[in-house]
Amino acid sequence: MQDLPEFGQTAIDVVTRFGLNILAAIAIFVIGRWIAQAVRRFVRRIMSKNDSDPTLISFTANLGYYLILAFVIIAALSRLGIQTASLVAVLGAAGLAIGLALEGSLANFAAGVLLILFRPFNVGDFVEVAGVVGTVQEIQLFSTRLKTPEGKRVILPNAMITSDKIVNNSAEGTLRVDMVIGVSYDADIDRAKQIITEVVTADPHVLHEPAPVVRVTELADSSVNFAVRPWTEAAHYLDVYFNIHENVKKRLDAEGISIPFPQQEIRLIRQG
Repeated sequence: MQDLPEFGQTAIDVVTRFGLNILAAIAIFVIGRWIAQAVRRFVRRIMSKNDSDPTLISFTANLGYYLILAFVIIAALSRLGIQTASLVAVLGAAGLAIGLALEGSLANFAAGVLLILFRPFNVGDFVEVAGVVGTVQEIQLFSTRLKTPEGKRVILPNAMITSDKIVNNSAEGTLRVDMVIGVSYDADIDRAKQIITEVVTADPHVLHEPAPVVRVTELADSSVNFAVRPWTEAAHYLDVYFNIHENVKKRLDAEGISIPFPQQEIRLIRQG
């Protein structure tokens, strides 16, 4: 080696040093990627044991993986002698530009993370969100899918859901069905109350506790109105609502008790 010219020795030193840096950078990348994958598997395993939402598990595990991988790539480039400070600045500026361009999508993404973390409702719950009533079919990071009682599929951006009130009809397990049933002023209200109570308590979906309430609530223009308040399981809310209306009408008709409807009386006055 001593017989080589000075520039040849320098070239060998440079190549050797650069080669060692390449090997070190490759080693950093390989080991770092392995650590990132191990962290992703660990997060998946821990969150799965806690029965976390599958969407949240996938999101958290992948987020951790890519964050670690980004640091590994920067460390590997730094080992090669590349100035990573400017690269980080460029990536930050690009991230800001992308964030501004995708402001709406990022808002939906953030709202989706909040929905998955705090769980104001779960899949299968009957809810009222953003003015839409339906059963939750799927909660994704950017949107939530509902099925309405009419059988329609509604996909709502998550930002719309978190910016408005959320009514979860399934959270407590039971619901009170609020109805108003009117009878004629000529009717015996005690008998009418007894009939309505019998119909309500005979419904198989009405709960005995809390006990249903049937009380006179209003002396309206053309009817005496009863507030009918039975309790039922959330899944049978509509069944109770429809069945009681139908069965009360049948029983009142059979008992000769009329349900009044708005009427107008017109009188003609003949002059002269």
